[in-house]
Parts: sequence; C-alpha cells; structure tokens
Amino acid sequence: MPYTSLAATADIPAEKSLAVTHDGKKLLICHSVGEFFVIENRCSHAEEPLDCGRVRAGWVACPVHGARFDLATGAAMNPPAKDPIVTYPARIVDGRVEADLG
Repeated sequence: MPYTSLAATADIPAEKSLAVTHDGKKLLICHSVGEFFVIENRCSHAEEPLDCGRVRAGWVACPVHGARFDLATGAAMNPPAKDPIVTYPARIVDGRVEADLG
C-alpha cells in the first residue's frame, strides 16, 4: 500500500499533535521524542478524540479519563484503558509526514 502525505512537519511542534482526516479516517499526527507518529484519533476506552490530549515522552493521554497510550505501539499504558489504539507506519519525505493507511 502506498504511503499518503498528511501534513508538513513544520506544522507540528515538538510534544504537540495535529488532527487530520483522510478518506474518512480520523487521524492524529503526534510529534514526540524527535519522531512523528500517526494514530487513530480515538481512545480505545471512552471512544473520545485524543487530539486535545497531552503529548509527552512518546505517549498521548486521553483528555477525558487520562488513559495514556504508547505512540509507537498503541499499547494502553494505564487504566481505565485496556485495549490498544490503532497506529500506522509513518515516515518523513521532503518535510512531510506520510503514513501507510492500508
């Protein structure tokens, strides 16, 4: 599956995120620990968007109940979340974040 260009790296400061939608998929691009991650913009516990959550040290926190998720693996790091979130392979090409959304 080809990679899809989603946003310019310059639009996402360190330890911040940017919500985007592509072909109906609600995504969140997170810039943390010097890397860019693309995840589904949905908490696996409360089904709430993650785009207002804190991004720190390779994780994002759900703004509703504080569940944290590992940005690289999607694994839930603390209750109340138990299930992982969806992550997508990401890369940087010519200053843009691309993801394999297949």
